Amino acid sequence: MVIQLAGSWPVVMTAIEAIMATRIKIKKNDQVVVLSGRDKGRRGRVIEVLTRKNKVLVEGVNLLKHHERPNRQQGVTGGIVERESPIDISNVMVIHGGEPTRVGFQILADGRKVRVSKKTGEVIE
Repeated sequence: MVIQLAGSWPVVMTAIEAIMATRIKIKKNDQVVVLSGRDKGRRGRVIEVLTRKNKVLVEGVNLLKHHERPNRQQGVTGGIVERESPIDISNVMVIHGGEPTRVGFQILADGRKVRVSKKTGEVIE
């Protein structure tokens, strides 16, 4: 069991969760392509990375219909709303230079650890 501090609250993670959280190679605002499932081949931007669940939210992909109740205090009109649902990280691949590519890490001469495209060897910003 690993305990990390998130602000002032301790976050308890299993050893596997801690390892997987350090190995995630996809970041927010990356352009990705879906590799499997009903949205296979669709491209989109990563909205959020859910590290504890090992999933990502991709804009316009894996849309589900959600029935919302009206709430005057929050200004919600209610009705049927489409929203993104999380996809497993293993089912998406980063797009770099218009092509899907695997991602690796490299330590530069100045000591920075950067993401690198396995296909071209270029640094992914």
